[in-house]
Amino acid sequence: MGQWRALAQLVVWGRYHSCPLTDCIFVNKTAQPDPSGFSYSRSFFEQLVDAALAHARKLGASDAAAEASEGCGLSVSVRKGELENVERNRDKSLGITVYLGQKRGNASTSDFSMEAIERTVQAAYDIARFTASDPAAGLPDEADISRQHPELDLFHPWAITADQAATLALECEAAALQTSRLITNSEGAGVSAQQSHFFSAHSRGFRGGYCSSRHSISVAPIAGQGDNMQRDAWFSSMRDARELASAQAVGRYAAQRTLSRLNSRKITTRQCPVLFESTLATGLLGAYVQATSGGALYRKSSFLQDSLGKRVLPEHIDLSEDPHVLKGKGSAPFDEEGVLTRARQVVQAGVVQGYFLSTYSARKLGMRTTGNAGGSHNLVLSSRLTRPGDDLDEMLRKLGTGLFVTELMGQGVNHVTGDYSRGASGFWVEKGRIAYPVEEITIASNMKDMFLGIEAIGSDAYNYGAKTVGSVLINRMKIAGS
Repeated sequence: MGQWRALAQLVVWGRYHSCPLTDCIFVNKTAQPDPSGFSYSRSFFEQLVDAALAHARKLGASDAAAEASEGCGLSVSVRKGELENVERNRDKSLGITVYLGQKRGNASTSDFSMEAIERTVQAAYDIARFTASDPAAGLPDEADISRQHPELDLFHPWAITADQAATLALECEAAALQTSRLITNSEGAGVSAQQSHFFSAHSRGFRGGYCSSRHSISVAPIAGQGDNMQRDAWFSSMRDARELASAQAVGRYAAQRTLSRLNSRKITTRQCPVLFESTLATGLLGAYVQATSGGALYRKSSFLQDSLGKRVLPEHIDLSEDPHVLKGKGSAPFDEEGVLTRARQVVQAGVVQGYFLSTYSARKLGMRTTGNAGGSHNLVLSSRLTRPGDDLDEMLRKLGTGLFVTELMGQGVNHVTGDYSRGASGFWVEKGRIAYPVEEITIASNMKDMFLGIEAIGSDAYNYGAKTVGSVLINRMKIAGS
């Protein structure tokens, strides 16, 4: 029993030390190549975009938008103490969208010569000429456009060499392998350092761009022998490499997660409460975002159709969005259309206050854009019942007797009907304590019932990209076992 309690403590530790909320932002306004590894400067990108917009006007476009971008990075992987791969990536692109009234055409190129730019604009113009008119097509209204862009500290380049990255990955894997003799193999460890920047503008007066970075370290150890083998993994991902968890901590935690899964059992088919580990609870939040996004709503392919102003979550649940969190992984001063982003309450006391809309989807629905072209921004799902002491141990006590899910398999979510069916593994919990690991089961319900059945959200908040949520306890689900 002690090892399962230790696992619960490790999971809580991992929430706060391996994957905290981060990101960084910086605008390079020099005319020289960026010292952090970029080949092109901000001023050069401005020239490209302005040239593309000018040529669109020359051709007779009523409106146009253009974006120039560049990304570069280093990825290194190791396995069983040996170097496997060293990859360097560098990509660039110029995209142009041309409007002829309510007709739209888009084209892109990776060739930054003036001849290529003019050909690309011409291609977008020709596509628009032969495209059917769409009343919802067009750039954002001027009232929605971002004019002043807040500094959000999203850019922290990592000056790491391939040798240094390999050393770090080897240390991570070694820490996992040395945790226990039961760790018998490894799928490898990796280190990645990525950064990008862009500049975009359009004919309604928007101009803006910024740099961003994302770095990570990960490992996937294997435990056991023969029929009793298990695999798990862990990672740390941050905008600023100085905030990454140590290689040794990531390796040890991944190993502990793997060891905890040994000697897994099957359970019989039943109905019971289910506690989703916070790493998986972000997936539930992702399903909510998709169901209330403009594209699904105007196509009438959402199980939360026409939910604005209605209760879809329990009264104690709130969902907030804040695009301007410093270093936030989902932070952005403006969305992909140049629309100003704002903090807002998406769900209040379980009642839907707003959708996730781009300019196009908002017009299709007869509404106004919410600044979510490109996705959501720093969502936090919370419960008014959560107390500071509601860590994983406490959430297991609230679960009582039921299933604690730590891994899901498959894509068994029907976003039209809300039907939910996923392969799962995790731990059977009795009287608030982990009893033994379980595998080869399926959990099923309907997303509407699952959302309304949320009884508690833990204080063990976990951030994955633009979403943050603690472990989530759902009152009842169907478990298909042996």
